[in-house]
Amino acid sequence: MTYLWTEDTGAGFHFWELVNQLFFGNALIVESKGSNQGILEALSGLNLEDEDKYYIAFDHVVDNQDIRNKYRLLKFIADKSDGKIIILDLICFEHLLLAFDKLVLWTGTGKADKIRIRKEVLSAIENHSINLSKIEDERTLQYLYGFKRYSTERVMKSLAGEFTQNEKWSVKGTLMGECWYKDCCVSEHPDNRRCGKPEVEEGNGKMRMLIQSEEVQRVLGIVVIKEK
Repeated sequence: MTYLWTEDTGAGFHFWELVNQLFFGNALIVESKGSNQGILEALSGLNLEDEDKYYIAFDHVVDNQDIRNKYRLLKFIADKSDGKIIILDLICFEHLLLAFDKLVLWTGTGKADKIRIRKEVLSAIENHSINLSKIEDERTLQYLYGFKRYSTERVMKSLAGEFTQNEKWSVKGTLMGECWYKDCCVSEHPDNRRCGKPEVEEGNGKMRMLIQSEEVQRVLGIVVIKEK
């Protein structure tokens, strides 16, 4: 069996389920372990004598000491697994959304400041963190310095929330907002700008485009499904 284990719950877990359904044809067994610690505990109890393979979606940022320590342990476990435990090269689920080139157009946000900050932050991503030395825009720096407990992951989650505030696009609930995988609200009315205007309005076409985006495909590129 081929597994994909994630620490994500709610909308993040739903995202990986949709990836499995729409991209891998339900060939994976997708399970949430609830946290990065949950993933480590589940891996520590594995019997690696069989032919099962485990892909691990583990949020990895280097400016959070606790995550950095847990990732080192995860890497140690994976390195001893004879290739049966493979870590996806991932910052976090929210980064996949922020890197999606259709995000601003589709969600219809009118927040020019956040659009600028998103662009600055994405251009400064380096080695699983935001390289502050690469950011020259003062307003972006002020935004980043405003976090009480700063980390790249916290910034990603906050910015993703700014762009998906509309319930139909939200990624804060138990599921991805319906606009990602069902018929979407599309309106030219100025009061409904947050509905956005995706060029694919029906069904799961939008989710398929998100999965086919450059950053998501880079992360999924190492996943190999064993033929039955």
